[in-house]
Amino acid sequence: MIVAGLDGSDPSMRAAAYASGLARRQNAMLALVYVQPVMAAGAALGVPVGDTTGEVAEDLASEIRAATERFSDVWDLRWEFHTFRGDPYNGLVTAADELKADAVVVGASESAGHRFIGSVAVRLVKAGRWPVTVVP
Repeated sequence: MIVAGLDGSDPSMRAAAYASGLARRQNAMLALVYVQPVMAAGAALGVPVGDTTGEVAEDLASEIRAATERFSDVWDLRWEFHTFRGDPYNGLVTAADELKADAVVVGASESAGHRFIGSVAVRLVKAGRWPVTVVP
């Protein structure tokens, strides 16, 4: 099982493409994982956070289905789409554990703030529980 973190950003889409090639070559199942952020402050202010993140998940799943159908004649790929709730790091750790990941693929962070707190990719590598590929 190859787990790829997906959030709709360009690096995450490239990571999903890389992971799909890896899964296809290894005849492995690909699990595309979107972690729905939990924003307690927004929810406390009455912002419908769950609806917004649910829409993002649905849009990502639709985009993946369309891409898979376009390439179904060229190659066969077994894949699943999963959503987890929480912060990206803990959500991906939970996904990788529950799905029994053999490897995790994520996109490189585009945020400058990660120099101070560490990116999701760096934290996954430091966890040392699975091989982690970081796609630029």
